[in-house]
Amino acid sequence: MDAFSTAIRVASHEQHTEAETSTFMRDLLGGRLGVAAYARYTEQLWFVYRALEDAAEALKEDPVAGPFIRPELMRVAQIERDLAHLRGPGWRETLSALPATRAYADRVARCAATWPGGYVAHHYTRYLGDLSGGQIIRDKAERTWGFERRGDGVRFYVFADIANPAAFKRGYRELLDAIAADDLEKQRIIDECKLAFDLNGAVFRELGEQFPLSA
Repeated sequence: MDAFSTAIRVASHEQHTEAETSTFMRDLLGGRLGVAAYARYTEQLWFVYRALEDAAEALKEDPVAGPFIRPELMRVAQIERDLAHLRGPGWRETLSALPATRAYADRVARCAATWPGGYVAHHYTRYLGDLSGGQIIRDKAERTWGFERRGDGVRFYVFADIANPAAFKRGYRELLDAIAADDLEKQRIIDECKLAFDLNGAVFRELGEQFPLSA
């Protein structure tokens, strides 16, 4: 059998590609949408990462999820700095989750409370994606909207405490390969990864409806 980290990547490739090539992301990264669309997307991230990170303390001793809880990955504080920059000091007062975002965050929270393996699936799809493709978004955002390099507005994508992202990702995949789960549970985790990408894709669809390009 393939290493679990390989199996999980291969199995979720189709959903991953669909999410990455959504109309909204294509328009955003192509510089065809304004900073308001980027800010609205950043707001949606806040809800999902709150669900992930609010559960971290309770799961850090868990045999399955615990090894993945790493303080250097935590993003909520950085998202909040970005939102203060994008929306101003009163950003919390206007914050709202799209229906798809609410469904996504609720699913993460439910896994965190009842199924550590499912939590790992969501943890993997978010944080390893941020360390990889997230860097493309940061670069585009800096150039499109003039944010200071690695500064306010793009801090979500800056992992200041990870000196070597490639080595970190290698170590993360080794944790996946060593996960305390049998083959049946591993398949359930892979299925949850696919669902995570689908939930993320639904958020992009709703963002696309909110920010359609004028013909």
